[in-house]
Amino acid sequence: MSLEAWNRGHLLRELLEPSGAYPRRRPLKRPTAAALRSDYAAARAWAAELFAATGPFTLETAEVGRTTIGSNLLPAAAVFETVEDEIAFVGKSKDAARFRGFSEELSALEPAFRVWAQRRPLQLLELGGDALTAARVSLWLRDNPDPGVYVRQLSLPGVHTKFIENHRKVIDELAGELRADPALPADAAAGTAAGTAAEDVLPDMAAEPGSLLGQAPARTPAARFAARHGFLHPPELVRFRALDPELPLLGDARDLTLTAEAFSTLNLPVQTVIVTENLVNFLALPDHPGTLAVYGGGYGFSALRDAGWLRDCEIRYWGDLDTHGFRILDQLRAVHPHVVSALMDEATLLAHREAWGSEPTPSRAALSRLTTEESALYAALGSDQFGQSVRLEQELIRWDWALERLEPGGRRR
Repeated sequence: MSLEAWNRGHLLRELLEPSGAYPRRRPLKRPTAAALRSDYAAARAWAAELFAATGPFTLETAEVGRTTIGSNLLPAAAVFETVEDEIAFVGKSKDAARFRGFSEELSALEPAFRVWAQRRPLQLLELGGDALTAARVSLWLRDNPDPGVYVRQLSLPGVHTKFIENHRKVIDELAGELRADPALPADAAAGTAAGTAAEDVLPDMAAEPGSLLGQAPARTPAARFAARHGFLHPPELVRFRALDPELPLLGDARDLTLTAEAFSTLNLPVQTVIVTENLVNFLALPDHPGTLAVYGGGYGFSALRDAGWLRDCEIRYWGDLDTHGFRILDQLRAVHPHVVSALMDEATLLAHREAWGSEPTPSRAALSRLTTEESALYAALGSDQFGQSVRLEQELIRWDWALERLEPGGRRR
């Protein structure tokens, strides 16, 4: 029980803010009469080790096995006079001393940080000096509201972009303690503040440079952090490629990257837009009249949402054949309901068994914008009908199979 109390942070919280719970009795999980019968030697060794232990605690005993194996007195509970005694019992005195030191340093920076140390004792112990650096960042944010610079330009000793990327959550939590009314943990609150249901707050997904479907500015953790604290954030970029040599773009250029804002102002004379999330697929798509290829990579669709001219185009989305591929498709249809899927069907999946991989964290979200066939395949993947967490990455689909089904009017199944 004492080790569990340590692992839950209870002992460190008690160390910081005594509750009056000591002296405290902690029951011990002692062997039963059946355990004595099956492995008497192990049970006696366990008891002997506790009886021989020295430390600032006392043991209570209980009689076990009188009617079966014979009466045995076994340790039943340990009684600790102080929390320090219990911490010593689990062998964590050095860690507790470190925790006390870090919490005192945090409080010296700002007394309000003591509340965070009380709420996150194990995290403080894990972060150590990094928690103090994060606290200095949060104090800077309090003293410099809406700085209007990039995070890269923040000049504090020991603070760089990677540090902030790796510690955004703790910085936000510490900054929350400096407000009169601390909000929810920042990234969780971001969704509800914008009226977004909790299940619509999408997981962190790495977005590649130039990605259209890479996380939109309002969706990525980095962008939400920047928006909350008044930092500048790089604009979302859209990379697209004309598959029609006659399509007027910029001189002879056919592969361009624009900001999402600039992309939304275009009005290109195209009939078909193919969105693919693999760079080689994007580059290898063959020429075709009136067709544009767009390179995407993940969740978030602000660029497509604002590009009203796409409503007059056939949009074909080619994503990975896994649960997140279908979730992205579902999200994309929230922006443009007329999007059709390409190569995201059971026939394609079953024709490429040799290329199946495993999806690390399958989506369990309820998707309402899929077709009947798409919904059935999404459910089958989610329930491991084909095997555990099966996925087919789009770049592993045979190219001849892909071209036949991407051709306008070509086979869809």
